Amino acid sequence: MSPIKAPRLAAQGSVDLPEAIFGEPFHAAVVWEAARAEQAARRRGTAATRTRGDASGGGTKPWRQKGTGRARAGSTRAPHWTGGGVAFGPNPRSYTTKVNRKARRQALRAALSLHAERGSIAVVDAASFDRPSTRKAAEALESGKAERPLLVVLAAGEESCAKSFRNIDRVSVLSSREAGIADVLGAAFVVASETALADLEQAAGKPERSGAGSES
Repeated sequence: MSPIKAPRLAAQGSVDLPEAIFGEPFHAAVVWEAARAEQAARRRGTAATRTRGDASGGGTKPWRQKGTGRARAGSTRAPHWTGGGVAFGPNPRSYTTKVNRKARRQALRAALSLHAERGSIAVVDAASFDRPSTRKAAEALESGKAERPLLVVLAAGEESCAKSFRNIDRVSVLSSREAGIADVLGAAFVVASETALADLEQAAGKPERSGAGSES
């Protein structure tokens, strides 16, 4: 099997990618579960409505129970009254769901492996951007024939490189700590610095061998 490689943007050569991380088969169910959990966790969950107990007023019975010819009513803050409370409305909540660490790492490996298989991942030398230059970044993407939407993953201390890419249309720049499975899957092309690539490999972890430690 030929080694997995990622080309360098605007430079000669390529970077070897570990097969343990970038050779993972695509697990649709695991990837879907992890990506859905990430997107759900990003929801604020601050939507709120007032129930009939929260709406002010309505403490007095609007009319007597019988003899008026109208339907009986006990409060003017019932849901079917104008100005009344909302029935079954949203309340502040958390949308976070638990995903096992092994499953999350496997999903990240599968997402990265998908880009490696398609040849839609490349490495950029962040140190070459000693000062922000959007033109230099755009030329690097043009030379690498990088498709959009594009995700640029950088590590801490690579601010000049981040400022160079962030003003380009349909290009998202995230730190290696913020980039998730949904971000990797949503990009048609992924560009990462070597330090950020190492961070992603560490977050993905190496797959554990089945039956490790068992006696032969």
